[in-house]
Amino acid sequence: MQIRLEKAVETDAEAIFDIQVKAFNPLLNVYKDYDTNPANETIERVLIRMNNPDGGFYKILFDDVLVGAICIFWREETQFWISPMFILPAYQGKGIAQKAIRLIEGLYPQATTWELRTILQEKRNCYLYEKMGYKLEDWKHSLNEKATLVHYKKIC
Repeated sequence: MQIRLEKAVETDAEAIFDIQVKAFNPLLNVYKDYDTNPANETIERVLIRMNNPDGGFYKILFDDVLVGAICIFWREETQFWISPMFILPAYQGKGIAQKAIRLIEGLYPQATTWELRTILQEKRNCYLYEKMGYKLEDWKHSLNEKATLVHYKKIC
């Protein structure tokens, strides 16, 4: 199993958008977080992230098949965020996200912190981030009665 990252370009936007919708639709159906769920975003939002001078999208390739993407940006030269990261449902649970996080962190050795947010009720996601060294911060935001957004931070 070979997993690699490749910087996304505008011609990748449609494929990334399609995977983003497929990856986040199950969560949208459970949590009904219509205002914040990436499945409800437009392709224009993907293009904005892709062209962000302070970040960008990376395609996640599994044996040369596009299976997901990870978007990063930085607030300062050493403070990085992951938002969003997603894998096609058929490829989840295979260690791809874990490897993608390791790879993206390796691309930016100057990072002193990495941060991200996820839904507290998504125990698999929380477990993954904690296993990767991210610590749950004292920040919570209720999206609705079903979902609470939480903040994770990793100090390098």
